[in-house]
Amino acid sequence: MKKRYTDEQIIGFLKQAAAGTPIKELCRKHGFSDASFYLWRRRFGGMEVPDAKRLRTLEAENARLKKLLAEAMLDNEALKVVARGKFLSPQARRDAVAAVRAKMGISERRICDLLGLSRSVLHYEPRKTDDGVQVRLIELAGERRRFGYRRLHVLLEREGMLVNHKRVHRLYRAAGLAVRRRRKRERVAVERRPLIVPSGPNHTWSMDFVFDALADGKPIKCLTVVDDCTKEAVEIAVGRRINGQGVADILDAVCRFRGYPAAIRTDQGPEFTGRALDQWASANGVKLLLIEAGKPTQNAYVESFNGKFRDECLNETWLTSIDHAKAAISAWRRDYNEARPHSAIGNRTPAEFSAALRQDGSIANRPAGGKLATQDSTK
Repeated sequence: MKKRYTDEQIIGFLKQAAAGTPIKELCRKHGFSDASFYLWRRRFGGMEVPDAKRLRTLEAENARLKKLLAEAMLDNEALKVVARGKFLSPQARRDAVAAVRAKMGISERRICDLLGLSRSVLHYEPRKTDDGVQVRLIELAGERRRFGYRRLHVLLEREGMLVNHKRVHRLYRAAGLAVRRRRKRERVAVERRPLIVPSGPNHTWSMDFVFDALADGKPIKCLTVVDDCTKEAVEIAVGRRINGQGVADILDAVCRFRGYPAAIRTDQGPEFTGRALDQWASANGVKLLLIEAGKPTQNAYVESFNGKFRDECLNETWLTSIDHAKAAISAWRRDYNEARPHSAIGNRTPAEFSAALRQDGSIANRPAGGKLATQDSTK
């Protein structure tokens, strides 16, 4: 509010009164009351005009400092309301703004400046698109419980849903579909032996055993055979017991239709180092590659497959009998070869990748030194 009289005028009135002019006459002449005059004299008595200007400057500076202090204290109290953690996402900052306004009554503009949030972001409402991506994503995650968002994104694209992988990741996290990592046993780090890069299908197979149990607690034994080049699950044989002769019989049955590999990599288990498998390999021109004892990383292709097999099949299926186990594992193997995208071969299925290699014409069914497949079941 603008003052009626300046400080200079007030000091002039006081000087006139000090010179002998009656106060009543000054009040009547200039239009102010006796109370105002005595108030001025108490405040400006004995001052000159420069003193009054200096006093006015000090009062203004004092008022400004008091205002800054009050605002700083208010901001400090506001921050105490939301000082329980960091607010990195826009939604967390929106919630913080609402909490401060509800408790402190601070203006929206001020609390947005305090928390570093734009008012346009505060009032932003995302546009909801009902294109069925989230519904289908949840359905696929229910069917493929051990798949992450990248493989689910590949499956969505296969169904014709052109959606950015970042949106799939956002919907994946919003729906709480993140796959929990199963704890692994700590292992001693060992030096890894370089693996031979396969030149084509049937160049090198990897083989290993995976153990599990049925619902009644009885153990089962699974022989997994993988083609290192095409990533195909050549065979997953299931039984109560599989000895060395059983391994040879299983391989012989598979090779009659697929062809014989040039080499098979295994660990030093008794089934793989016995006479039965050695005689079979020698008779069919197959080289057995044994890794060092206690170093499964040297057989990394099949170890990687075994991890997927256990994570996506054995740990997800309640096996009630040996027949049920054979059927369920056979169905999963077919799905692995024909439907599951594999990141190491460009998110194609092993069957698609193998067909592309064979269609190329430059890669034979079997590298030099081994026998081709035959349909003669009497062999």
